[in-house]
Amino acid sequence: MIKTSKKTTAKRAGERGPAMSGSEILVACLEREGVDTIFAYPGGASMEIHQALTRSKKIRTVLPRHEQGGAFAAGGYGRATGRAGVCMATSGPGATNLVSGIADAYMDSVPLIAITGQVPQAMIGKGAFQETDIYGMTLPIVKHSYLITDVNEIPRIVKEAFHLAQTGRPGPVLIDLPKNVQQARTQPIFPKEVHLRGYNPNKRASDLELNEIIGLIEKSERPLLYVGGGIITGNASEELRQFALATQIPVTTSIMGCGAFPETHSLSLRWLGMHGAAFANWAVSGEFAPRKNPADPPKKIAPGADLLLAFGVRFDDRVTGKVDKFCEGGTIVHIDIDASEINKNRKVNLPIVSDVKYALGRLVKMLDERPIEKKFTAWHRQVAAWKAKAPFGYVVSEEVMKSHHMRDHLKGREKEVILPQMAIEALYELSKGEAIITTGVGQHQMWSAQFYKFKHPRQLLTSAGLGAMGYGYPAALGAKVAFPDKQVVDIDGDGSFLMNVQELATAHIEKIAAKAIILNNQHLGMVMQWEDRFYAGNRGNTYLGDPKNRKQIYPDYVAVCKSFNVPCERVMYQKDLRPAIQRMLDANGPYVLDIIVPYTEHVLPFIPANRPVADMIWHV
Repeated sequence: MIKTSKKTTAKRAGERGPAMSGSEILVACLEREGVDTIFAYPGGASMEIHQALTRSKKIRTVLPRHEQGGAFAAGGYGRATGRAGVCMATSGPGATNLVSGIADAYMDSVPLIAITGQVPQAMIGKGAFQETDIYGMTLPIVKHSYLITDVNEIPRIVKEAFHLAQTGRPGPVLIDLPKNVQQARTQPIFPKEVHLRGYNPNKRASDLELNEIIGLIEKSERPLLYVGGGIITGNASEELRQFALATQIPVTTSIMGCGAFPETHSLSLRWLGMHGAAFANWAVSGEFAPRKNPADPPKKIAPGADLLLAFGVRFDDRVTGKVDKFCEGGTIVHIDIDASEINKNRKVNLPIVSDVKYALGRLVKMLDERPIEKKFTAWHRQVAAWKAKAPFGYVVSEEVMKSHHMRDHLKGREKEVILPQMAIEALYELSKGEAIITTGVGQHQMWSAQFYKFKHPRQLLTSAGLGAMGYGYPAALGAKVAFPDKQVVDIDGDGSFLMNVQELATAHIEKIAAKAIILNNQHLGMVMQWEDRFYAGNRGNTYLGDPKNRKQIYPDYVAVCKSFNVPCERVMYQKDLRPAIQRMLDANGPYVLDIIVPYTEHVLPFIPANRPVADMIWHV
């Protein structure tokens, strides 16, 4: 069945342009939305648009080497800027290769416009060459989607798409454009405004609701702010900082919220959850005595928060663990712009649907007139004691040195082994904590969030909800295109990096100076960690090296990068680590460091899936 364009009450008033083809109208609409970059791979159903892009003086077309790389790059651009990243592909396999990038944007509320060419309307539904129903395929993972069937609708639809992607809870919007519509000609009318019935992105909490929050704070002894990506997408970081300072309430974040509040601040508890700070998890749910027998009931030795202010979060399972034990007994306030998130994962005491920037800004003004007199001194002492007891850390153990997969190379120099955490610490220090960091997915992702302290919003770009391997380097390209004067570094694993290694060609040809650190342990580290914990160490296809030659690093990333004309060096000893990182940071173009690390390291703390904080493993 052919889907028709969504009818709205959009006004027809607007600026009339000269006669153009549909593809030229699309490009003109993108220019009007302020698009300066599109990540686009051409094919038969989209080449008309590529031809129009060659005539644009405002839009840079970046050619990725795989459509997934283009989608992740557009996602990185969107995360780094807060403006919609734009990617484009042809029909069929080109369109389906965008799906992971679209799903990533949907899970993490990233503004994204995905444009796909489609076979001519007369061939839709007939199994034409390179035909897929990308409209139908992506329905569960988009904020909205369009199949355009009338060339005159292009200006309205493009304006609506950007409005939807960038307002309220941001997300991806798909525009599918048949080739005959691209070729049709008309005199377009470019609308000045968007009118969508039933869509209200400007939701605001009432003063009554916000006053209730202040009343709860006044009654509380152990309040805690738990904030997430909604603070960043809602551009509410400054309001959050002012609110935290006015109330002196400690702040913990989800991984998506890293940088929403400066992690170097004394009120920061960094981030919480499965691999988050032990002290943050204790602050939410309380500290429990160690158990000799796992069957013994947990014994709480210090209470957690009695008031949890959950702002711009969705109570993700990687944060909550066993959800009914998360802040059990505490009063929970939840502010979110998306009403569907309220009481979805965790029942709360005070739900408020609101733009979080407005809510926090209004709370700050109310606190000027009604300041919090409490100092929460005892609570601050408890939090400080937890921080001192269980900071993020690591140990170079004898086991690590003996079991290193490169032990033949390290013979006599075992104490020179580089742990992944060391490399990230060194990067943090040498970059002065100011780099934009992207990651792949796995152990390195968790260590990046643990050992790089994020001071700014939009500084950590990571596939958190979808957990898409291969995200890191393309996202770094997108962020570097958006901010060419900022240092952008992908911290990756050898498994994740290989998944989109072809984007080294994009970096070289397009002169995009995104850097990459590969923490190379020759394994799928996170899956291997679960094998060690829950499957008696039995390896189920988690070794990525060459089984016939385990003494060599495979693949040889130095040789791989050389073939792309991208500089790369391998680092194996501690004495070489910092100089190599400095050379990478000083490089004028793309650069890769292949850092050899042991595969025996586990990410700690660790709360097993769907388990409470009482079961947290937090030290070696």
